Amino acid sequence: MSEPILNDISHRRLNLLRGSWVLVSPHRNKRPWQGLQESPSKTTLPEYDPECYLCPGNKRNLGQQNPKFERTFVFVNDFSAVKEDQEEYHPERKNDGLATRLLRAEAVTGKCYVITFSPSHHLTLADMKPAEIIPIIETWTNLYTMHLNPGSPLMQAANALSIAPLGQDDLTKPNHPYRYMQIFENKGTTMGCSNPHPHGQIWTTTSLPEEPKIELEQLKKYRLENNGSHLLVDYADLESKEKERTVFENESFWAGVPYWAVWPFEIMIVSKQHKRALVDFNDKERASLAEAIVEITRRYDNLFETQFPYSMGLHQAPLNATQEEIEASHFHIHFYPPLLRSATVRKFQVGYEMLAEPQRDITPEQAAERLRGCGGELYRKKL
Repeated sequence: MSEPILNDISHRRLNLLRGSWVLVSPHRNKRPWQGLQESPSKTTLPEYDPECYLCPGNKRNLGQQNPKFERTFVFVNDFSAVKEDQEEYHPERKNDGLATRLLRAEAVTGKCYVITFSPSHHLTLADMKPAEIIPIIETWTNLYTMHLNPGSPLMQAANALSIAPLGQDDLTKPNHPYRYMQIFENKGTTMGCSNPHPHGQIWTTTSLPEEPKIELEQLKKYRLENNGSHLLVDYADLESKEKERTVFENESFWAGVPYWAVWPFEIMIVSKQHKRALVDFNDKERASLAEAIVEITRRYDNLFETQFPYSMGLHQAPLNATQEEIEASHFHIHFYPPLLRSATVRKFQVGYEMLAEPQRDITPEQAAERLRGCGGELYRKKL
């Protein structure tokens, strides 16, 4: 159990997934605030918006027309961050000069997708039932499988999946093998979301991005130093017993505020058993994951009675990986929300956080306690 004194004194906590530290300053949450305040979310959206480029049957920005989809719908991003085909780049190596040593670049290709979570324009994950989120998880799984290296040991699990295929003839296998797939959602204009229609994104790249790369190194290191044990299996087991930072858990998943959380109400959903990637889950486990996502997103909205903004993303085994990387990988989801005191006051990662190390103003234990108390019916349904 965490020592009570940590609720009153400034201290640092080690982030086991990054090998880095976060400064915790619980006394700072009492300071007066005269900074930027944002308006709470009051917008009532229609179920269908004829101007929305993500609604069924509507035209997108470049003229393509969406089908009248009834569940999820996926399309290649019209404004992708990376391209599947581009001019090749081979940097010149001129002897051993300073430019060769100090100015480095490498080409990155990939494929980006947009996935609409529902045909209904006015919904969010918090509004949905677990049964409505299962198709989203199945779509994530199908796309991950589509891009998985055919020679990957994960293919055996992928081939045994009992979920329906995507059913979209316009989605084809990639032209090139990719290293990693990042699945994520930005919710709310505060997090840069440009369209309120419920949707997420999927970026696949030839490179292994920095965050999953750092985590994977830490997972490998822990497994090597602890006789094959898995860091997040051990961590979820410990948190499940201690309860202090637990917000919700079921048979398959622990969800709570990490001991080392940076954002005030940050959440991590972790599979209790060692699961390398989406393809490792059976029907019951996908249903449990959907339940965990609903419980967390609903509590977020209930906390300040607003459309709670966040960035959420899945971390799992790379698409193209060594046996060691695959076996060390452990499926988990990060939720990074910016709100701190209310629907109008957010946490900024600036100054010290940008130049020194991350810092938070309330302890993870205090944040988890508040989120635990926000269960039950979604506040909007009571209005």
